[in-house]
Amino acid sequence: MSREKDTPPKGHEVIQKYLKTIDSSPGVYRMLDHESRVLYVGKARNLRARVSSYARPTGHTARIARMIANTASMMFLTTKTETEALLLEQNLIKQLKPKFNVLLRDDKSFPNILVTSAHDYPQIKKHRGAKKEKGAYYGPFASAGAVNRTLNQLQRVFLLRDCSNTMFESRTRPCLQHQIKRCSAPCVGKVTPQEYQQTVKDAERFLSGKSTDIQARLAAEMNAASEEMEFERAAALRDRIKALTQVQTAQGINPQNVTEADVIALHLENGQACVQVFFIRANQNWGNRDYYPRVGADVDAAEVLEAFIGQFYDTREPPRQLILSNEIENPDLMAEALTGKLGRKVELIVPKRGEKAELVDGALRNARESLARKMAETATQTRLLKELAEAFDLPAPPARIEVYDNSHIQGTNAVGGMIVAGPDGMMKNQYRKFNIKGEELTPGDDFGMMKEVLHRRFKRLLKEDPDRSRGMWPELLLIDGGAGQVSAVAEIMRAHGVQDIPMVGVAKGVDRDAGKEEFHRVGKRPMALRHNDPVLYFVQRLRDEAHRFAIGTHRAKRAKAVGATPLDDVPGVGAGRKRALLAHFGSAKAVGRANLSDLKAVEGVSDALAETIYAFFHERG
Repeated sequence: MSREKDTPPKGHEVIQKYLKTIDSSPGVYRMLDHESRVLYVGKARNLRARVSSYARPTGHTARIARMIANTASMMFLTTKTETEALLLEQNLIKQLKPKFNVLLRDDKSFPNILVTSAHDYPQIKKHRGAKKEKGAYYGPFASAGAVNRTLNQLQRVFLLRDCSNTMFESRTRPCLQHQIKRCSAPCVGKVTPQEYQQTVKDAERFLSGKSTDIQARLAAEMNAASEEMEFERAAALRDRIKALTQVQTAQGINPQNVTEADVIALHLENGQACVQVFFIRANQNWGNRDYYPRVGADVDAAEVLEAFIGQFYDTREPPRQLILSNEIENPDLMAEALTGKLGRKVELIVPKRGEKAELVDGALRNARESLARKMAETATQTRLLKELAEAFDLPAPPARIEVYDNSHIQGTNAVGGMIVAGPDGMMKNQYRKFNIKGEELTPGDDFGMMKEVLHRRFKRLLKEDPDRSRGMWPELLLIDGGAGQVSAVAEIMRAHGVQDIPMVGVAKGVDRDAGKEEFHRVGKRPMALRHNDPVLYFVQRLRDEAHRFAIGTHRAKRAKAVGATPLDDVPGVGAGRKRALLAHFGSAKAVGRANLSDLKAVEGVSDALAETIYAFFHERG
């Protein structure tokens, strides 16, 4: 047999064969490599026409040519419309993270402000996640910091409570918030329900962009109070007007003619991209967020921006307008898809002049400056990783560093924490916590805890990424501890057949002094780095971040344990009924002593559940 017949077909030849099996329907296609890993996900109005463009041996950009060369097979899924294909494409890109697609790497949800409605004295608070609680939601805000600043401003102006219902019901005197003039103390009757409801309406009007009306009404009330010689009330109203003025000043430049929009600006430079998103709601700027999608060196702005918009709004509600810095490839199709998601018309605008153009210019300036900072940080990180590899004799700069630490108090509420770092800095979406489960462990056994954490980590890696093709495996392990911890971890790695991953134990040096750390490696003498070595500072930052994460996780677990009661174990008693029982009886012990008729009198507790609770406390043991 000739050698030519043994040569596998080239990518474009593989693609040509599929042209016989597909028609001109709209749909989504996937290109896969020889190991069935997805290289690229794309959509098409006409699948046959789109795929035939890849079947040509020449005429492609460098990125597309590499993608075609690596293609060993394809998959197709037809849809009824091109809009369905667009939505499916973006969904698959987020799930599969193909190598050659533009990929949005940050998928965090945005916080909102919630004004509750299920209480005579509504609460105002930050909310993130599904909108299940009854009330009015305002947002999204770009960050928790933007929400917290707005909440602080609202409390100064409108004096609304932020305490939980349980705390509200238990108050017998005003709290600190009232003393610093951030709450009107409805919990102890310092304000009537009618007065409080008026301030709630004012706060909602403010969040809806109608602050001028509020200021005029407060001024009229202040003048009336002054004329009636209610000077204390007039002074309080004066303070609220002053606070409202400060809020309006602090908000900076707010658009006059843009009520609800996201301003999205893209800056591309040297194969990297930054997308800046400004959130405009109720004619107010509710903050901005920058994103750094993964792009190739030869992608154009239209492709990047369309991919970003499709993935960004895949799980988020779009506003009425998207004000863009660039045209995208399929603006009408994207507008149709977003309109279907929102249930009302969504416009995509690329302004050339006027206020909208000024907003885009501001977002573009931010995108340009943010990318410059990011590139500088990346260059520094790249240099540090190279120097780290030289310091610890690694074969190459590590693309993924995993750092481990444990936290506990005399063995109780023990947790392990894993943080991850790489060329782009801390990879917080990769952080993991481990609740220590080993029942046979001696309280405070740090070696045993570390062994359990690493055992579970490698067991999972071997299950989820056995061939190390998904980028989940570390290229360097940093362990908080000395020779003992390193030996314990090495034992676990040998047990799992993993002995090719470098590991370094970071031990506090003489007098546990930061700067005198010793580094331990398997089969090598302990070593130290120069006191002013940048690598030493880098390792210290990694260790401190792991310690911070482990401590935070431990505290959260301890707080949850402190709040635990025997009610948590009663079948049918969830968080809501638990709150109702504790509010009615005052404590879990009192619930356990209550008779059946008293349990049945609690709001939300049925007769059957009352009998279950009674039986739980009176028939045990």
